[in-house]
Amino acid sequence: MTKNIQALRGMSDILPAQVGLWQKLETAIRELTSSYAYQEIRTPIVESTGLFQRSIGEETDIVAKEMYTFADRNQESITLRPEGTAAVVRAGQQHGLLYNQEQRLWYAGPMFRYERPQKGRYRQFHQFGVEFYGVASADADAEVLLMSAQLWKKLGLFEHVSLEVNSIGLAAEREAYKQALIDYLTPLAERLDEDSQRRLQTNVLRILDSKNEQTQALLADAPVLSDFLTEQSQAHFARVCQLLDYAGITYRVNPRLVRGLDYYNHTVFEWVTDQLGAQSAILGGGRYDTLVEQLGGRPTPAVGFAMGVERIVLLLEQHAFGQDTVQSADIYMIALGQNAEQVSFLLAQSLRDALPYARVLQHCGGGAMKKQMKRADRSQAQFAVILGDDEIAQEQVIVKSLRGQSDQVVLAQSALVSYLETHLHENNKG
Repeated sequence: MTKNIQALRGMSDILPAQVGLWQKLETAIRELTSSYAYQEIRTPIVESTGLFQRSIGEETDIVAKEMYTFADRNQESITLRPEGTAAVVRAGQQHGLLYNQEQRLWYAGPMFRYERPQKGRYRQFHQFGVEFYGVASADADAEVLLMSAQLWKKLGLFEHVSLEVNSIGLAAEREAYKQALIDYLTPLAERLDEDSQRRLQTNVLRILDSKNEQTQALLADAPVLSDFLTEQSQAHFARVCQLLDYAGITYRVNPRLVRGLDYYNHTVFEWVTDQLGAQSAILGGGRYDTLVEQLGGRPTPAVGFAMGVERIVLLLEQHAFGQDTVQSADIYMIALGQNAEQVSFLLAQSLRDALPYARVLQHCGGGAMKKQMKRADRSQAQFAVILGDDEIAQEQVIVKSLRGQSDQVVLAQSALVSYLETHLHENNKG
């Protein structure tokens, strides 16, 4: 017996019963970005490996352990994109969109990281992100933060998330802090968890967000990054916080928040939740003023964020749309007999043309009235439109409400569109 082929570990199917929730989230994203006048950009899922080595950082976990990297037929090293920002910078630079210009962009699509799959964390996952180029001042940071807050409000999740912010200053300030942190932790190295011992030699800032309780206890008396910031960096962060206060966005300054990518500077932030177990971070970002230059372009200030779509879908299932009934149709066409099938096909198409917001499902496969009505009910349609020989002879149609209290009616076929337009739920017109 041939063995069934399964999906690769950590790469999940999104089934029809789940897709509706994804589409609601995608619609909210499109409405949000449009209201802020951001434009969509789409980049390839495969890029040169060097793009991510130079942008994310050779010593980060993503580059060191998680990237899907392989040689193509020309023996060039290529990588499935593990995140979106570097690819957007590459595209903007390649097509002349960035230098001395303001660009507000957004993207969405699959990303790939080889890590241990668990709830809310997959090897193929989806991200939505925004990138704001060309403005170095704190009001740009505030705009993307307010935009992210508006997304939670739009999705009905605002009360289930909280915002953490920090400033990691400029590169020179971080280097001084890194050395102070190394000096503090080196005598304690044997008491650190295994990952933190490795990071002490490669990427010491990532020790700050270790989940190991013993390591966190050792950090209680560690130097604090804010003590190493210049007045300029402190003023930038203070202005961001001032704008958040003015907008009424509650936040917590987390002095250990550093984010996992090397290209950040000044403001960093995360939206977190206590609803998803260990996967508490659901959206993160910050300012990355040196990344464009790091990838060969001219200096261009930038700020943005990215969120994991799968984690937001999990939250939506719990709090917003999770109890929605899967509805495959608004109108179910029932035909009794071959002649009725022919007429029903044309009538169904006329409904699709006249009511483009309505989902019209044509019954196929024949069968008795009882069988067809059962399928109509399972589709969660609001109305069944029934045609038989008698209705065809009189150019009529029967309309039966499947969800409401209205009686079954007999209409002239010419009146069907007007009747359904009046009685279908108005929210289907979106």
